[in-house]
Amino acid sequence: MKREKSIFSFLRIPVYLLLAVVLLLNAIILLSGRYYIYTGIYNTYLQGRTGPSIYDLDVFPTAKMQASQQPEGWKERLQSLSNSDLESLQRMKSTAFLVFHRDTLVAEHYFGVHQRSTVSNSFSMAKTLVAFLVGIAVEDGKIKSLDEPVAAYLPEFKQKGREHITIGHLLQMSSGLDWEESGVNPFSENAESYYGTNLYKLVTRQLPIEQPGKSFKYLSGNTQLLAFVLQKATGKSVPEYAQEKIWKRIGTEHAAEWSLEKENGDAKAFCCFYATARDFARLGKLVLQDGKWAKDEVVPTWFVKEMVKNPLLKTKEGLLNRRYGLHIWTYLENQHPIYYFQGLKGQYIIIDPHNELVIVRLGEKRSPEVSLEDIEKRKSRNTEICKIGHSPDLLFYLKLGRKALKTQ
Repeated sequence: MKREKSIFSFLRIPVYLLLAVVLLLNAIILLSGRYYIYTGIYNTYLQGRTGPSIYDLDVFPTAKMQASQQPEGWKERLQSLSNSDLESLQRMKSTAFLVFHRDTLVAEHYFGVHQRSTVSNSFSMAKTLVAFLVGIAVEDGKIKSLDEPVAAYLPEFKQKGREHITIGHLLQMSSGLDWEESGVNPFSENAESYYGTNLYKLVTRQLPIEQPGKSFKYLSGNTQLLAFVLQKATGKSVPEYAQEKIWKRIGTEHAAEWSLEKENGDAKAFCCFYATARDFARLGKLVLQDGKWAKDEVVPTWFVKEMVKNPLLKTKEGLLNRRYGLHIWTYLENQHPIYYFQGLKGQYIIIDPHNELVIVRLGEKRSPEVSLEDIEKRKSRNTEICKIGHSPDLLFYLKLGRKALKTQ
C-alpha cells in the first residue's frame, strides 16, 4: 500500500477511490471493445503526460519519405530576436521558431531538446499536405474533379445517406458526418483514430447528421477519408504519393516520416507527419509561390488559388465562414490575406503573402481558445481574430516574424 501511495499521491486522490475508477474504466473498455484506450493510457498518463506529444515518433510504426536527391539549403541572413521575445516563446513552450523571407532564412531559434535536425509531429498541419495531394491527383487525371462523389472510390458511401458527399465537401470540412473532434475525450473518434489500429473501418462507419455542403465543421475524419480516396485513385499510399509528388521535388534536406495505424498499415493522414522545421517551411513556400518550386509546378497553381478561397458556408456560431478554405486556414488582416497550416499544441506554418514571409512555429502549447461568450464579457485587442475562429497566438507569431524581417 505504501508503494501505491508513492505512485498515485501526486494526483491527491485516495488510493481506494483511484483503484475503483481504474476498475470501472477497465470494465467500460472491455465491454465497449475500445482496446485502443490501453495504448493511449500507456503512452500518455503512464509517461507523465495528459495527451499526445510532438515527439511521438517512436510510439507507432512509420513510413519513411526520403529527402530530395539534390537537397537545397536556405540562404541565411540571420538576426536574433530580442530576449523578451525569446522569453515569450519559451513561456509558450515553443520548440522552434523560424522566419523565411522569400528564399532567405532570417530568424532561427530552437528551444529545449529541439535542434535543426529534429523531426516532430505536424499534427493537423498534415491535413494541408493531404489537400495538396488531392489537387495533384486531379491534375494527373487520377481523380476526375472535386465534385466527384466519395462513393466513386469508397463503396461504403453508396448507401446510408452518404451518396451525395463529394471530395469537395471533405476538403471544405462540410461533409456533415458524425465525428467527435475532441482532444480530451478518450471515447471520441479522434482518440480512436490516433491510438486505434483500423482507420478504414473507423472512417467508413461514420453516418451523416447534416446535409453536406451547408456548414463548416472541422472533422479529422474528412482528411482520413481523402487519404483513402487518394489510395484508391492512385494505387499508392499517402506517404508514397507524397514522396513522389512533393517531398523529393522541393529540395528537402531530411527524410520525413508518417505514423501508421499498425505495422504496414495505413498512414494517419489527418495528423502525424514528422519533419524538421526547415523542411516544414518548404510546404509554406509552395503556398507563397502558388504551388511552384523554382520553375517546377509541384502543386497545380489553379488548385492552390482555389484552396485559399472561403467556401460559402456557415460556422457553428452562425457566422459566414471566413476562417477556412480547402484544408487550409485563412485570415484577412487589413485587406491582406494570411494563410496557415495549424496543428494541435500550436504547430504553425504561416504564410504572409504581402510581406513574402513564411513563419514556422513548433511547440507543446497553444493559447487557449476564446469563446464568443468570453468575447462578449470582455473587450480584447484580439476580439476580432477570436470571433472569426482563430487563436490569438497567430497574431503574436505574425508580429515576431515581421519584426525579424524589419531588422534585416
